[in-house]
Amino acid sequence: MSRPRELGPGPIFAMACACGIAVANIYYNQPMLGLLRRTFPGGMAVSLIPTVTQLGYAAGLFFLVPLGDLLERRRLITVQFMGLVLATLMAAAAPNGWALVGASLLIGVGSTVAQQILPVAASLASDHRRGAVVGGVMSGLLTGILLSRTLSGFVGAHWGWRSVFWLAAPMALAGAAIMRFLPPSLPAASMGYGRLMGSLLHLWRGEPRLRRAASTQALLFAAFSAFWTTLALHLEQPPFLRGAGLAGLFGVIGAIGILAAPLAGRMADRRGPGPVVMAGTCVVLAGWLVLVAWNSLAGMAVGVVLLDFGVQSALIAHQQLVFGLRAEARNRLNTLFMTGMFLGGSVGSSGAMLAWRTLGWTGVGAFGVALGLAAACLQVRPIRMNSK
Repeated sequence: MSRPRELGPGPIFAMACACGIAVANIYYNQPMLGLLRRTFPGGMAVSLIPTVTQLGYAAGLFFLVPLGDLLERRRLITVQFMGLVLATLMAAAAPNGWALVGASLLIGVGSTVAQQILPVAASLASDHRRGAVVGGVMSGLLTGILLSRTLSGFVGAHWGWRSVFWLAAPMALAGAAIMRFLPPSLPAASMGYGRLMGSLLHLWRGEPRLRRAASTQALLFAAFSAFWTTLALHLEQPPFLRGAGLAGLFGVIGAIGILAAPLAGRMADRRGPGPVVMAGTCVVLAGWLVLVAWNSLAGMAVGVVLLDFGVQSALIAHQQLVFGLRAEARNRLNTLFMTGMFLGGSVGSSGAMLAWRTLGWTGVGAFGVALGLAAACLQVRPIRMNSK
């Protein structure tokens, strides 16, 4: 790919929008679980939807994102966006809960197109601006994660859950159109797909810092997902007795956490990623302690800001660490790191639903605190080592 001398704000904003549009599809279902349960009562299909969506995303990260090193990226991104269009249409027309589960799996797979866009942004940027460009695109991704719940909560409450997926289809089409304006790219690797996938295992074995980063972020994202998966169900119970609309509004409150991205990046540049990751982990743990101890709308607002701020801070610092390990394998490093993170998210969603069914919000809170403590334990030893 030929690099422009400078990448202006227009293309950066376009790629940020495309990333946000893509990743939002993973989270549309979370504020609407109550609505889905009323449409498809009985059985366990609805409970599986958040977990299956994130498992689909993890599978797409592992099997599709490495293709960006072998195929022309712009064409690959267009094909994935079109697959996402079809998956959202399948979800909108789902005749039963299990059909929606299947469509959700495909939505998760297709949404990994966001992780194809980030390497494009890095390759288009000049060396001295790569961090700023990738950070700007990441802001769009984080905005999509948080505001997706607001959009689906509002649309679902007023026009029904199917309308959310009918709306998602043309939005994904717009994402494909945006990326067609970027210049084409040349494949970065000449090896075959089998050899490329085999190299993932060597990278995982050879980089202990990657393993620790992926494990820590998986635990933090599990804590994050546990909250958002059960929020709508919790708000339907006394003393709240609210619906999907209010659950979606918490996405706007949580968007304050996006401010963590530039702050975390600057702190990681000055002090290294380790202290920033530990600080983010402690903030996530504090967020769950607030949610458990202060079970009110005000307490939940404070807790969600802490959760989002902590998770995003750790994510930006981890990405700085991971992308600095091997410049020639950034796509594959990103594949391993993000696959671990979203596998953690699926575990958080499924574990939270199990805790909800058995012990209610108290069980979910205990689960979230345990995840935060486990993430903190993974970081204690590296910080002690660095202090010597």
